[in-house]
Amino acid sequence: MKTVVHVLRHGEVFNPTKILYGRLPGYHLSELGIKMAEVVADSLTGHDITHVVSSPLERAVQTAGPTAEKFGLEIAIDDRLIESENWFQGKRVAVGDGALRSPGSWPKLWNPFRPSWGEPYKQVAERMTGALHTARDNARGHEALVVSHQLPIWELRLYQEGKRLWHDPRKRQCGLASLTSFVFDGDKLVGIDYSEPTAGLGPGVGVGA
Repeated sequence: MKTVVHVLRHGEVFNPTKILYGRLPGYHLSELGIKMAEVVADSLTGHDITHVVSSPLERAVQTAGPTAEKFGLEIAIDDRLIESENWFQGKRVAVGDGALRSPGSWPKLWNPFRPSWGEPYKQVAERMTGALHTARDNARGHEALVVSHQLPIWELRLYQEGKRLWHDPRKRQCGLASLTSFVFDGDKLVGIDYSEPTAGLGPGVGVGA
């Protein structure tokens, strides 16, 4: 029995101060992010979506909304889909900004393999795997939409592909409003596909916070 779980990264967030918002409340989709969520829903026309589940964070729930409405479904919440913990949450962390230049931050940067500044990669991958399997079970023989965040989605993919979990963040294949689709035959994972339904909205929409 074939089941497909589409794991969707949320759309663009309104974040004019360019901070790392992490798990902070109050960060919603921008106008472009709302459009992204609508385009993703439209791209799923003809699919057999019977279950929609989201991270509890506002931007994820907003992204799930148009698809849930399209298929007449309620949005379930799974806390395991939440953004990863990060010590730099609430700070600006772009190259040249104070958070990374401050000596007080340096002790948090000593181990990029765990990583030392946040939730262990393995812990992220394992909780995301649990959420993936629950979504699969709730949509047996059909399709599910799962909405989460870039790092958790990328760690899930690496874990399912049997690859090392530490990586160069610049090389993640997980753009805004992108779909990483896990295909199951029964309980067995038999394929992983990647697509960017919102690529036609303009340059740069595949990257972002």
